[in-house]
Amino acid sequence: MMKSKKWGMMLLAGVLAVSGVFGLTGENQVQAAASIKAEVRKVSVSGRTYTVQTVKIPKGTKAALGLAGGKVGQTQSFASIVKNSKATASINGAFFNSYGGPTDPYGTLISKGEVVHTGYYGTSIGFKKDGTALMDTLRVKIRGTVTSKPDKNGKSRTQSWYATFVNRTPDAGQNVVLMYNSMRGMNVGFSGGTAVTVRKGKVVKKAANKNAAIPKDGYVLVYHGSEQNSVNRFAVGSTVEMNLAYEDAKEKTIPWNEVVTSVGAGPRLVKDGKVSLDAKGEGFNDPKILTASGARSGIAIMPDGSVLLATVNGATMKQWAQVMQKLGAKQAMNLDGGASSALYANGRMLTGAGRLLSNTLVFGQGVSME
Repeated sequence: MMKSKKWGMMLLAGVLAVSGVFGLTGENQVQAAASIKAEVRKVSVSGRTYTVQTVKIPKGTKAALGLAGGKVGQTQSFASIVKNSKATASINGAFFNSYGGPTDPYGTLISKGEVVHTGYYGTSIGFKKDGTALMDTLRVKIRGTVTSKPDKNGKSRTQSWYATFVNRTPDAGQNVVLMYNSMRGMNVGFSGGTAVTVRKGKVVKKAANKNAAIPKDGYVLVYHGSEQNSVNRFAVGSTVEMNLAYEDAKEKTIPWNEVVTSVGAGPRLVKDGKVSLDAKGEGFNDPKILTASGARSGIAIMPDGSVLLATVNGATMKQWAQVMQKLGAKQAMNLDGGASSALYANGRMLTGAGRLLSNTLVFGQGVSME
């Protein structure tokens, strides 16, 4: 997510309801990272005992987003992502397209304080720079203004604009406005639509999109389908400002503006210590989430502020929620699962991924949060 960070323009942020909190700094942070612990737990729910791989992350431990190849929309082995991020512990993150076509993620992702992908369903976990953890139904709204150069009478015209997705490939025939920043790579990754290139808050180019180059000091807006009717407001030389609003699923402003790392997946499993599962209400329709049994990954905020990573085999989402509650979670959510389920700690692969992955959460003193 493109958090309140200037690219020669103003970035405004909202606020987000906190479901769980932890935080330490300095020496305590180093000690915390050194005490990441893995443990196999046996948990009985619904007349069945589950073997759960768990990793406890002490409060104050650095948390970052591990991206395949360091970019959005690529895939890489879990082991490579872990190695490249210098992680002490890691778990797979958001859902992504692994069945053909662009390997874009689906959930909202924040890396180093910047919005690098947007999604509009499920639940997100976020981490502040000091290690504070938040969990909520995060939705990011991207809005802005474009102001023309003064005419011969000294008058300018200001108009509004918006973007629906960040760093995502549009579907054929889709009517949408997309934003691409440097976390996508050197280019937007496709041709089609009209591209508006913004550098240091100024429109520097407007042309048919032929895999437009993404500037390091700005971004590209691609108007696709019928949305191209709105592109004329972006004259070269115009001044562009961008505003971000952080809201929950009910469009209530929530305090997420200080989050530097975030992964969106879901559904929510536990809220305030109680099972809280409404997959359909969060926008999930896949039977793999609603009714089927499968390999699961999840993350929890514990009552003492620590974070628990966990994987299990052969559980329905309801059973998974019950397991996470039994593990003592105060807040918990599901992550991508099935062949994506993966867990690592202290040099050991605890759950091996069955496919290349798009993104992970990584923890440890060696990871970079900024």
